[in-house]
Amino acid sequence: MIRTALPSDLDAIAALHTRARATYYRGHLAEGAYAGAVEVARFREGWARAVARAQGDGAVLCAERDGRVTGVAAFRTADGVTTLTQLHVDPDHWRRGTGAALHAACLDAWRRAGVDRVRLEVYEHNLRAQAFYASHGWRPDPRDAPRTGSHRVLWLRVAQGTPAA
Repeated sequence: MIRTALPSDLDAIAALHTRARATYYRGHLAEGAYAGAVEVARFREGWARAVARAQGDGAVLCAERDGRVTGVAAFRTADGVTTLTQLHVDPDHWRRGTGAALHAACLDAWRRAGVDRVRLEVYEHNLRAQAFYASHGWRPDPRDAPRTGSHRVLWLRVAQGTPAA
């Protein structure tokens, strides 16, 4: 089931976020940079702000199975640009359709809002996520900077369901 995140989900979301990030940052960053107490507190605060944000600016969606948060996605529109800011699936629930269901729910929300193009940044070493996004039509825009630091920038055309490039 996909639903809007609630403040009571914050601990579960922060823990899931930490587990998911460890899978692609391990071996590339020091553990404290993605799983230390300061970082986990920062994640939780960021998620709290996102959950509290006005509906018109974006949303945080949770995938739930058997009463447990198994995935989370967040997006936000600022300065006329909609960005998928986060999409994480608990590693224990990979390959079960959770990410695809969250992505589909985001697409539905973007279509309802009249959004025609969405941006995201994906960590350059997160090949699993890059393959997921490519399979859902996300592409680099040759007119745009292809990366920001250690992240690749991808775009998706929502209305047509085709790549933005």
